[in-house]
Amino acid sequence: MTTDKELVLTRLIDAPRERLWRCWTEPKLMVQWFTPPPWKTIHAETDVRPGGSSYVVMKGPEGQEMPNRGVYLEVIPNEKLVFTDAYTSSWQPSAKPFFTGVLTFETQGGQTLYTARALHWTREDCEAHEKMGFHEGWGIATDQMAALAKTL
Repeated sequence: MTTDKELVLTRLIDAPRERLWRCWTEPKLMVQWFTPPPWKTIHAETDVRPGGSSYVVMKGPEGQEMPNRGVYLEVIPNEKLVFTDAYTSSWQPSAKPFFTGVLTFETQGGQTLYTARALHWTREDCEAHEKMGFHEGWGIATDQMAALAKTL
């Protein structure tokens, strides 16, 4: 069930969920698929455990950098990954929380049912994320992740 503060992307991907998990948790893989062109992911750090931090830097076509810090809330290897930007690291609150991501990876007939949910603090944040191109951007990134996962 979705709410007015939630965006959802679901795909059936022809790759084992273990490979998709690796794409989301291994920095050397994240930099290869995480952002849709013309943006690039130029840096990724992960400490994949509840309370562990993540740090991802994206770079735009004009050279602008967008650092993203967050914390993992729930980690069930190859099944579920929950993260938020409400904290930057070690439970230090961020200046402005935007969303919590809930990723699930379910085996379905030799493929993986991948669901990405973005849960926002406010309806306005959700609407802003949708206008920023959530479905298109996350869709392109998911296609890039799926293509990379097939090569692992």
